[in-house]
Amino acid sequence: MDDTHAPLIEDLTRRRGVIILLGAADTGKTTFARQLMAAALVTGKRVAFVDADISESTVGPPTCVGLKFIDDPSDLDNLEAADRLQFVGSIKTEGLVLQHVVATASLVNQARGEADLVVVDTTSTVSGVIGQTLKYHKTELCQPDAIVAFQRGEEMGPIVGMLRRFFSIEVEEARVSSTVLPSSPDERSGERAKRFAAALTTPLQPWRVRDTVFAPTLPAGLDQARLDAMLVGLQDGKGACLGLGILEESDGVLRVLTNHGEGMRGLRLGSVRIDRDTFAVTPVRLREVMFGI
Repeated sequence: MDDTHAPLIEDLTRRRGVIILLGAADTGKTTFARQLMAAALVTGKRVAFVDADISESTVGPPTCVGLKFIDDPSDLDNLEAADRLQFVGSIKTEGLVLQHVVATASLVNQARGEADLVVVDTTSTVSGVIGQTLKYHKTELCQPDAIVAFQRGEEMGPIVGMLRRFFSIEVEEARVSSTVLPSSPDERSGERAKRFAAALTTPLQPWRVRDTVFAPTLPAGLDQARLDAMLVGLQDGKGACLGLGILEESDGVLRVLTNHGEGMRGLRLGSVRIDRDTFAVTPVRLREVMFGI
C-alpha cells in the first residue's frame, strides 16, 4: 500500500466527525478515502462514505450522490452498492450547484448521526466561479471537522485560501502521490457507461406515468415526445431516491423504464438524455426541453 499519506491518515483516524476531500481529477481522492476508511475500521470506528462525485461515481450510479456505511473491511470491496441515494440529475455541476450541495449535505447529515467518521469524496470541479461556489457552500452546509486538499502544484490555492478565510476549519494540503496514474477522457466515459449499465440492468420494467408525478412540474400542453430518453430519479415520497429510470414515449404514452418501480411515488427530471444501447449521456437544458427556449 502506498504510504505517502500515512502520517495524515494516522492523524485523521484519531478524530471523529466529517472529513471532506478536495482535488482535481486524478489526484487520488478516492484511493485516499479507501485507505482512510480502512485505517479507521482498525481503530473500531463505524465509517460512512459519502460519494459526491456525480461524474466519476464510486458509490451508486453517476448523476447521484451516494452514501455507503462501512462496518467491515469487506464493505470496501463493494462500495458500488449504495445504502442511500440522492438524485442530482447530471454529470456536471454547472447549473445544478444548489441540487448538488443539498444532496450532499442531506446524506452527510444522515451519516453524521450514525457513524463515528464520515468521509466525503467530491467532484473534480475545483476552479473558477463554479468550483469555488460549489466548495464554499458544501463546506457551509456540511460543516466538516477537517478538509484535505490534494494538489500537484498550487492549483488548489484559491479554494484553500477562501475556505481558510471564511471558515474556522482545519484545511490540510496534501501532495498527490506519485503512484496516481492519470486516466483519459475515453477511459472516464467508458467507466461511467459501466456504472450506468449496472444501475439500469435489463430487463427494465415499463411503468406508465402521468404528467402529474414530475418535479419540476411539466408545463401544460408539453409534447411528451420531448421527454423521450430523459434520465429520471425515482423518488420514494420520503425525500430519498430509489434508483434511476429512463423515460420512453411511444404513440402518445409516456413510460419510465426501470428496475426500481416498487415504492415509486414521483419522478425527478434529470438534465441528461441517455442512450439505452451505449449508456452514453448528452447534457440537456430542462428549460429548452419544457419550453423550447
